[in-house]
Amino acid sequence: MEFLKNLAALIKVKTIVTMAVMAVFVILALRGSITADNVMIITSTVVAFYFGTVAEKKI
Repeated sequence: MEFLKNLAALIKVKTIVTMAVMAVFVILALRGSITADNVMIITSTVVAFYFGTVAEKKI
């Protein structure tokens, strides 16, 4: 049952948006449209925000 709860939590809008943003910037970096440094900064910011808000909810 806990697995299903965790799976349901992954389908939330915030998670989908986070994964989509990361995918877009990785694709842009692989195509050479933006530099790897920019991808690293943006992805780190998005992931830190996502995990920060998840951790805050659990406390």
